[in-house]
Amino acid sequence: MKNRILAVETSKKVGENITVAGWVHSRRDHGGLIFIDLRDHTGLVQLVINPDKKDAFSLAESLRDEFVVRACGVVAERGEGLKNPNIASGDVEIVVDNLEILNRAETLPIQPFAEDNQAGEELRFKYRYLDLRRPKMQNMLKKRAEMYRRIHEYMDNRDFIEIQTPILANSSPEGARDFLIPSRLQEGKFYALPQAPQQFKQLLMVGGVPRYYQLAACFRDEDPRADRLYGEFYQLDLEMSFAENGEEVRTEVEPLMKQLATDFAGKKLLDLSDLAVGDGSSIPRISYRDAMETYGSDKPDLRFGMELIELTDAFAEETEFGVFKNAECVKAICVKNGASLSRKQIDNFTNIAKSEGAGGLAYITYQDGEAKSPIAKFLSEKELADIQQKTGAVDGDAVFFGADSRSVVNAVLGRLRNEFASHFNLKDPSVVAFAWIIDFPFYEWDERSKKLDFGHNPFSMPKGGLQALESAETDAEKLSIVADQFDMVMNGYEICSGGVRNHNPAVLYKVFGLLGFSESYVEEKFGAMLGAFKYGAPPHAGCAFGVDRILMELTDEQNVRETLAFPKNGSGVDVMMNSPSVVDPAQLRELGL
Repeated sequence: MKNRILAVETSKKVGENITVAGWVHSRRDHGGLIFIDLRDHTGLVQLVINPDKKDAFSLAESLRDEFVVRACGVVAERGEGLKNPNIASGDVEIVVDNLEILNRAETLPIQPFAEDNQAGEELRFKYRYLDLRRPKMQNMLKKRAEMYRRIHEYMDNRDFIEIQTPILANSSPEGARDFLIPSRLQEGKFYALPQAPQQFKQLLMVGGVPRYYQLAACFRDEDPRADRLYGEFYQLDLEMSFAENGEEVRTEVEPLMKQLATDFAGKKLLDLSDLAVGDGSSIPRISYRDAMETYGSDKPDLRFGMELIELTDAFAEETEFGVFKNAECVKAICVKNGASLSRKQIDNFTNIAKSEGAGGLAYITYQDGEAKSPIAKFLSEKELADIQQKTGAVDGDAVFFGADSRSVVNAVLGRLRNEFASHFNLKDPSVVAFAWIIDFPFYEWDERSKKLDFGHNPFSMPKGGLQALESAETDAEKLSIVADQFDMVMNGYEICSGGVRNHNPAVLYKVFGLLGFSESYVEEKFGAMLGAFKYGAPPHAGCAFGVDRILMELTDEQNVRETLAFPKNGSGVDVMMNSPSVVDPAQLRELGL
């Protein structure tokens, strides 16, 4: 609207005749005067309508919340004691001459401004266009736009070229279910929405593009959770030609993440001098094996300690406690102030341990100089002394044990470590702790299928190249192969995955061949990439950052769905647009379905 002034700007316009427009936030009748709080995306401004302005006053009497109006009048300074320090325009008001209703509003099905009585997620998503009026949601949309602007600026300044890759693509084994789209012109065949632009960005490297990036839409049919959107998500996707090791990529993008954490989000980076990893200045590099053994997770939260303590050797001799005696691995975590936990709370943690595969949860509490525990009678004095010495437990602490196979112990204690930290408020929301997890296993054992599968993705380069693959004959030897692959984690969330890419056809054939796939299978699935690699593919490496998850953590949101304008609910349904929906049978016939 020509000459329209935003609410936040009115304080600069005292004495001027201006026009404002927005939504009626509230209306108050006071002693013959009508006061309207008018809202736009910048905030509130107070309108004053005097009875001597008959047309405006009559119209103001009919106004209801969320009517859309336009008002013209003079900006005046509020009287002594009438100023409102809680809003940006609180020192002024607009004395209205003319008032116009642009649109009326029915009674709202949700009350978006009742912060203490918000509607549930289902209703808020059904009426998302109303929910978006909340200042919090307006701010989130601005924060996302600012984050994107910073990413574009950073990448452009480093000579990355922004390129859009296809949305209608081919099915590819990326580790999740595809969304398939039937072809009308090629009946019986299907496109797939890309789980990631992986193959396309590698082909760009073959095409001579030195550095590529895009803020890419990706599609995966995975069950949603608090930190994972259903169906579609967005990532900063990038690739660098002639990069021959993962460290080249890590050092290139590391400053961007630090800037987003500090300059964009206003948070502090973890003081790395207290960590036993890294050099105290850069983001630490932790091998996958060390992360699992030390933290029980490949996405450890480093804002707190509580590392897993190896105790297997302490029970190497004959122990009277059968649970420890028969276990492949025994570890523990020391929980500071853990002795304050009630029996009910310990039972809850025991249930968590069981959900991760534990048979139960053994523990010792230290109170009044004594080790108190249901298992203490099964342990010798030496064993009790070794436990306290190795864990560093003191009065008031509790030590919780895991005893099983090494993988189960790490999973159980890793989950408990995270849960205990939440319980005792050890996760400082003002601090961001980054870490690079490197040297992932190329293959892993899949318990469901009882066979080897890819640990991450098949497009990474195994360290040692073709020679490492050709020398691996047994499953154990295959499981020892390490990929030049890495993740970045932030406060316990995986926010990036990347690696050095396989640009050698012989290596790609062998990577699949070790799992029993034929060369014809590889050619059928990755024919375009294989063909391109035969014509001079440069070495290349890259990664992808999950921008939704990063934004969630940097804005202290508990659910990633709150970072989007139009998310689907926890069941993958867009309750506002009624999607997915049944389609007309004629459409199906046209597609040959």
